[in-house]
Amino acid sequence: MITYGHHLIDEEDIRSVIAVLRSKWLTTGPLVEQFECEIEKISGAPAVSVSSGTAALHCAYAAIELAPGDEVITPPITFVATQATAVSFGAKIVFADVLADTANIDPESVENKITSRTKAIVAVDYAGHPADMQELRKLADKHKLFLIEDASHSFGSLYREKPVGSLADITTFSFFPTKNITTGEGGAVCSKNLELLKKARTFSRQGLVKDLESFNLRNEGPWHQEVQSFGLNYRLNDILCALGISQIKKLQEFKAKRNRIFHYYNSNLSSLEWLNIPAKRKYVDPFWHLYPVRVKPEIRKELVLFLRSVNIGVQVNYLPVYRHPVFKSPIDLGREFPNSEHFYNSEVSLPIHTALKLQDLDYIVKKLKEFGAYKFKEPFH
Repeated sequence: MITYGHHLIDEEDIRSVIAVLRSKWLTTGPLVEQFECEIEKISGAPAVSVSSGTAALHCAYAAIELAPGDEVITPPITFVATQATAVSFGAKIVFADVLADTANIDPESVENKITSRTKAIVAVDYAGHPADMQELRKLADKHKLFLIEDASHSFGSLYREKPVGSLADITTFSFFPTKNITTGEGGAVCSKNLELLKKARTFSRQGLVKDLESFNLRNEGPWHQEVQSFGLNYRLNDILCALGISQIKKLQEFKAKRNRIFHYYNSNLSSLEWLNIPAKRKYVDPFWHLYPVRVKPEIRKELVLFLRSVNIGVQVNYLPVYRHPVFKSPIDLGREFPNSEHFYNSEVSLPIHTALKLQDLDYIVKKLKEFGAYKFKEPFH
């Protein structure tokens, strides 16, 4: 099976991890800070490493002090962690539709959903293509809202020549194995606002305060540390940070390879009348996490079953979040979110990752053209 996403681990990565296993540190040691410094070089903002992309989102919402009754505006086309971590603070999720071509949140739809209870706008960089941060920034500033960028797909992407991580009030990354680099499990929170970052770090370290000047209890001994607000254990350890440091060294190589795959697909699939290739704005430089093609909804399932039957691992990203039973949403939401509904009903993610070989890509394109020849009587060469 040609998988739609896969990690690439080399001997340098393995040696880096082995070196930690032989060292004095396994959990929070010197490599945690080193990894965070490497993340800052890519993101353009100071970073806190955490145990997953979901943990990063949870910490981001803690940093803005999200509370019951607050509203958070999010796109439906995302993994449910974007919303679930906000709900854990008692916030209300307000959905805004996505743009028809990129599946990123539509600033116009966002503006229509802002109320006096809105606390934050959350942009999701679908497939690695940065959201329209300039327009969203204007809205956030105008209404005095926090702007959060869920950049789980876009570590290493650029927006108007600025790195993702430096654009929003707070940005979250994921380093899951299918992502742009991996630490096995892991993530990060980035922000130029050092007060927000401090709150995110404290929440990710169980709320522990260790700074003498910040103590409420001043008469304890040198061992003292205290919890002033509740947090969770979301620390990333030295073992995984060693892998992350090694992976970041290959970031540009990984990005270049994914870009080559993206352009290979574009050049070989753009002539297929029954299939639409992904959109890309001129002012972005994406690190492509997904290659989402679009087909007519009535043939999407047939195409997925066909490709899987010939050992091509394709996926659909994602079921609109409001459709998950946990949200108990009204049945007919297609009228309110037409772009989200149509995008989901027509999207198929083709394999794109650094372990793909040219013969894999040739085979995928060949099978897509075979499907077109069978289904639409297109000429097949």
